[in-house]
Amino acid sequence: MLDKGNEPTAEQIMEYLDNESYARLLSLEEYLRAHYLLSKELRFPFGNNYGWGYKFSHKSTHLCYAFFEKGAFAVTLQIGDKQVHLVESVMSDLSPKAQELWANRYPCGERGGWIHYRVLDDTDLIDVYKLIGAKKKPA
Repeated sequence: MLDKGNEPTAEQIMEYLDNESYARLLSLEEYLRAHYLLSKELRFPFGNNYGWGYKFSHKSTHLCYAFFEKGAFAVTLQIGDKQVHLVESVMSDLSPKAQELWANRYPCGERGGWIHYRVLDDTDLIDVYKLIGAKKKPA
C-alpha cells in the first residue's frame, strides 16, 4: 500500500485490512453516505508515510482521509481554526484516546490541527463519526 505506482484493487484493500477492519471501513463509508453528499477518491496524497487511502468529501468540503494499514485503517482529519470550538464542544463525549489525539494534534493554523486516528474497534469509529460531525455538520 506504499507503492504509488501500484494502485490497489478493492480486493487487495480488503485483504490488507482484514475482514474486521474492512467492515469498519465500509461502516465509515455508509455513515458518510447517509449524512453527506459523499464523493470518494482513491488517492496517494502524502507519500510513503501514509500510502494509499480514500479521500472522502462533501461537495467541495474535504471530510477526511482513510489510509490503509495492515489489519487496520487510520482516519486523518484536518480541523481548521474556525472548527476548533466545534470539536472542543464534543470533547467530553469522546474517548480518552480521541482526547489525547486532539491534545497532541499536529498544528495547523493558530489553534487547529491534524489528527491521525487509527481505528481498531467500534469505539474508535464512533469517535471518528463525532469528530467529522463536529468538523462538518451532517445533513
